Amino acid sequence: MKGRIFTVLILFLHTISPAQQNIEQVFQKLLTGSDYKNATIGIQVSDLDSDEILFNFDNNKLMIPASTMKLVTSAAALEILGAHYRFTTKIGYTGNINKNTLNGDLVVVGGGDPVLGSAHFRDFYEHPDFLDIWVQKIKDAGIQKIKGDLVLDVSLYDSEKIPPTWIWEDMGNYYGAGPSALSVYDNMFRITFSSPGKAGMPTQIVSTYPKIEGLEIQNEVLSSDENRDLAFVFGSPLDYKRVIRGTIPKNRKSFTIKASDQNPEKLLAADFISHLAKSGIFISGGVKLKKVDGKEFQIVYIQESPSLAEIAKVLNYESVNLIAEHLVKQIAVQKTGEGSREKGIAVIKQFWKSKGLEGQFFMEDGSGLSHFNAISPGQFISLLKYMRNQSKYSAAFLNSLPGAANGTLYGFDARVFEGNTLKAKSGSMTRVRCYAGYLKVDSGKTVAFSLMVNQFDGSHSKLIGEIQKLFEAAKITF
Repeated sequence: MKGRIFTVLILFLHTISPAQQNIEQVFQKLLTGSDYKNATIGIQVSDLDSDEILFNFDNNKLMIPASTMKLVTSAAALEILGAHYRFTTKIGYTGNINKNTLNGDLVVVGGGDPVLGSAHFRDFYEHPDFLDIWVQKIKDAGIQKIKGDLVLDVSLYDSEKIPPTWIWEDMGNYYGAGPSALSVYDNMFRITFSSPGKAGMPTQIVSTYPKIEGLEIQNEVLSSDENRDLAFVFGSPLDYKRVIRGTIPKNRKSFTIKASDQNPEKLLAADFISHLAKSGIFISGGVKLKKVDGKEFQIVYIQESPSLAEIAKVLNYESVNLIAEHLVKQIAVQKTGEGSREKGIAVIKQFWKSKGLEGQFFMEDGSGLSHFNAISPGQFISLLKYMRNQSKYSAAFLNSLPGAANGTLYGFDARVFEGNTLKAKSGSMTRVRCYAGYLKVDSGKTVAFSLMVNQFDGSHSKLIGEIQKLFEAAKITF
């Protein structure tokens, strides 16, 4: 009897290579770890050149993707809009020009540029300053005085500022900024504090930048022994009152946090008027938001954005929620003529269904900030395989993904995953951590992978370490 059991054991071990044992052991350790034994975990690793699934566990289970949802959005945007697509902002006027005086309105028509004046594209928009260019083009048109209003046309998108399933804790913070047809400066502002040397004491607000007219801040932030930003900004997108709660490090003369600006059009107007005034051009009227009759509108300049390929790289490297939400609405504009989140999501879901993503997945936004999103590892694999093997924008998509020690993959060791060995998008929120992308393995081939961990206990940094071990095991296995 003992001999038969031993023979069976030998046969079993011969069917599994040492490397395969290794990845299974690493994954089993993850499953049974004290921080993860009650979590929901799904994984799939697939050969990109065949339909072979190399490794999987609950790969068809729908889970919260967090920011890996940006892969769904960015890949669809590249396919639908094209890698060379550029957003346009139109500057012009209505009325007539007589003796260098515009008898009419100065007009800016928003085209949904998600990165207008963005800190991520300083060289593009600041050298020279894009508003200085606008002013010069107005002067070139013969306008030195304006008897009318500054009109901002933001009608390209609907009035929904943020998706309804975003939580209260997120919407006031910089990563909770919503899209506008005239977004500017990443739709955020900065709040600088000073803190006393003792923990648990009130802090002081030193300044806000840029200045936002009508902004009212209630500061409840305390100093702390924790050496990190734990302050959260709370406020509705429909008003200008903000309450800030939480903590910042003690004994700081200057400590800056970022908050969302849900009405960027107002800031753009103020900055544009200031630039005009510096050049001696003054507007007699006020600022109005309204749709402009295209027949009456005379264009003097069209401001183009960087290419979508460049924008997608910032989106996936830095995980910029605002860009993702813009892409959803811009896709809706291109395909339906209506700039709404619901229309954009419907187009994106239908697109991926046509490309072979099987089964239902739930998409409530483009960025993954909503806790109501749900998708499976297997569906991510289908997307990754399509973008690598069939998309004409494969290179742009791959280039948009960070490698080890870069972007949101900062926690992975570049000595282990050299060069482009690992290219992936991460996703994280409270008790959620996910990864999806490509891994070049030691056999020379590249595999697609998706790992999703929901409702785990413990720290994100510890889980990242466990996931790196899993990817190392996958690297030598396949």
